[in-house]
Amino acid sequence: MASFKPTKIQVYPKLGEKVTQDTLYWKNYKAPVQIKEFGAVTNIDFSPVAPHNYAVTAFTRIHIYGPFSQEPVKSFTRFKDTAYCGRFRSDGQLLVAGCEDSVVRLFDVSGKVALRMFKGHTKAVRVTDFTSDRYHILTGSDDYTCRLWDIPNSTELTSYQEHTDYIRCGITSKLNRDLFITGSYDHTLKLFDARVNKSVMTMDHGQPVESLLLYPSEGLLVSAGGRYVKVWDLLKGGQPLVSLKNHHKTVTCLCLSSNGQRLLSASLDRHVKVYNTTNYKVVHNFDYAASILSLGLAPDDESIVVGMTNGILSIKHRKSSEETKEISGQQKRRPAYRVFVKGKNYVPKQDDYLVSKPVKQHLAKYDKQLKRFNVSKALDTALETWTRFRKPEITVAVIKELDRRGTLKNALAGRDERGLSQLLNFLVGNLVDPRFAPVLVPATEMILDIYQSVIGQSPVVDVQLQRLQDLLEREIGYQQDLLEVLGMLDTMAKMNTSPLTPHPPT
Repeated sequence: MASFKPTKIQVYPKLGEKVTQDTLYWKNYKAPVQIKEFGAVTNIDFSPVAPHNYAVTAFTRIHIYGPFSQEPVKSFTRFKDTAYCGRFRSDGQLLVAGCEDSVVRLFDVSGKVALRMFKGHTKAVRVTDFTSDRYHILTGSDDYTCRLWDIPNSTELTSYQEHTDYIRCGITSKLNRDLFITGSYDHTLKLFDARVNKSVMTMDHGQPVESLLLYPSEGLLVSAGGRYVKVWDLLKGGQPLVSLKNHHKTVTCLCLSSNGQRLLSASLDRHVKVYNTTNYKVVHNFDYAASILSLGLAPDDESIVVGMTNGILSIKHRKSSEETKEISGQQKRRPAYRVFVKGKNYVPKQDDYLVSKPVKQHLAKYDKQLKRFNVSKALDTALETWTRFRKPEITVAVIKELDRRGTLKNALAGRDERGLSQLLNFLVGNLVDPRFAPVLVPATEMILDIYQSVIGQSPVVDVQLQRLQDLLEREIGYQQDLLEVLGMLDTMAKMNTSPLTPHPPT
């Protein structure tokens, strides 16, 4: 008796991911290290001086972590309420942070108690930053004001109240101590000059602004808010250059790579996208488990640190050159057992007799059902959730095998509402796929013939049939449009290849 032949699953060509230099660069990170914080991580800031520790602001605490530490090397816990925006000074010795209680606190990184407390805001302070001269602090608050403070005298220098909603982001110029930019939920960005008592430039982002970023040359400004990331040319009076809409939810933070040639944006849609700053196309994408609130990139891109709404801090460290070589070496195929025993150049002799044992045949679930002639159960197995969504070619191969055996009609018949809905759902998702259409179109016609008498008895099945009809009508429309285009191209091709007719003599 002939042995059972398993169902042949056709292998279709796959469009693999295009491997670029960016792919190799941004994938060269180890598995993430995850640290549980006390609350949502709202801000991450790297110290500009070695060893480049980073401050993590979460709930009522600011923790400072070393480059490779999994425990805080320093903690600031003297906040009465939620802390915001812990930022290092350019010398890495001082750290400033706002708070829900409207007080701004200045800390010495080597100490514990606040060196200065600046009081004047009436609501939560969400924005803090040092000016480039190191002696002044910029703050922005939910009371619609932004203020400049003098560190040595602990006094307020200037207050601006031009925004009409919460100020949630701001940044100071690193080249000019008098310039700073704020972003607000009133959709505007405002450039201020401390030498005058009002803003000198206003830009409309069109959405509540969540984050700001200045390029190193400070000629370009990047703003994030809503689903948009926008680039502005400050040297041309705040002229908009680019508007990017690659995220599905609100973009919460921005970051620039060490060489300034890649822009990173993170969003509540759990993605971090990497853009090429030459053409602003997405060159890489990172996925995370929860919505992202904060993002930090270490100098030389050695680490990517992400803070999420669930309180998880995720740190990815770049692999060293030795680790990369070791991994590539492990991927090489190991020599077979025969090579170790007989040597690399061993050849069997003429008198040698090969002793082999029969190989046990392992059948898939659907093949086991086909072997028992349970055609309906075989189709049910091929329609299981994982198979029909991840490996639709298996489901199509089983349908093709059932049709070859002449038992497809028996397998399709006698289904209840749930089974028929599941089958129709698979057809809706794969019927117009050119790889599967030759098999699924006859199967669809067979299903309609079998179940035409029960149409109208089940709302669930009727919805699926309506979706199937809409899909086919849309596909027919596409085919007609393509035929028209093909006809136009044929006409143009004939016109270009036809010989020139000479003009009659006059």
